Amino acid sequence: MMRQAGRHLPEYLATRSKAKNFLDFCYRPELASEATLQPVRRYGMDGAILFADILLILDAMGRNVRFLEGEGPRVDPATKASDLANVSMEKVLAHLSPVGETVERVKAGLDPSVTLIGFAGSPWTVGVYAIEGRGGTDKADSRVFGYQHPQELDGMLEQLVEASAHYLKMQADAGADALMLFESWAEGLPEDAFERWVIGPTAKLVQRLRALGVTQPIIGFPRGAGTLVVDYAERTGVNAVGLDTAIPLRRMDKLLPKGMPVQGNLDPMRLVAGGADMENRVREIVGALKGRPHIFNLGHGVTPEVPIPHVEAVIKTLRSIT
Repeated sequence: MMRQAGRHLPEYLATRSKAKNFLDFCYRPELASEATLQPVRRYGMDGAILFADILLILDAMGRNVRFLEGEGPRVDPATKASDLANVSMEKVLAHLSPVGETVERVKAGLDPSVTLIGFAGSPWTVGVYAIEGRGGTDKADSRVFGYQHPQELDGMLEQLVEASAHYLKMQADAGADALMLFESWAEGLPEDAFERWVIGPTAKLVQRLRALGVTQPIIGFPRGAGTLVVDYAERTGVNAVGLDTAIPLRRMDKLLPKGMPVQGNLDPMRLVAGGADMENRVREIVGALKGRPHIFNLGHGVTPEVPIPHVEAVIKTLRSIT
């Protein structure tokens, strides 16, 4: 489950308390690997998801990422493509090397039957943070920037493609069995912008990874893309696609490429509510995607208020029907 290592687990909070701040948590392999392994130990998950953050790449590129209590991430905004080229690739990877060590530690601590999933933010999503300096926006500033300065945005996305490709290769070389691209800010883009800012850079990132020798499967998650997820699945080169909570599964099953694996898509608020309705929805999701490779997951991330017994009930329900 996305964000399965997180604030709903008391053992996570205990581990988090040992770090000076959130970035320190992410950059300390002994803590980040422990956070990654905790939900696997507690729940018997089939997959471990690397504990990290999509903004580490911008931190490594010199954008002074920090997390403000109660406000979320802040980033020194970039106003031109060259702002993301101030740090050499060698220094970027050196800065991110603790993440590679975390992957190695997790891999060594996992049973071989458990998949380890590494990840990065997709170029457009990371670019939104770089331009606006924060998340939780309607992306208006980024869209206006892209319309007024298309070459500059293209240049930023190219920089992020290259840095992300090397970052993901590091994770793959350290032992990640699969890689996931989080396009968290795909929602609300018109078709032409989605084509230029999401599909194009994602396809370039996948191509670059393959050129670097990465063979692991790549999962793309364009959250909020609606029916544009079909174009994304067909044209980016990803091997599997994540479906958010709002995607109509039976309709999408008919539209997506035949045989393409999908991931999703239980509403995280179902996980908060729990009960028979939650368990019935789990069965409905599995039934709607029967006959297609399916990684059961949420349509977004686990929230802090999720009761542990509700997660256990989802897993028990899944294992009773699969």
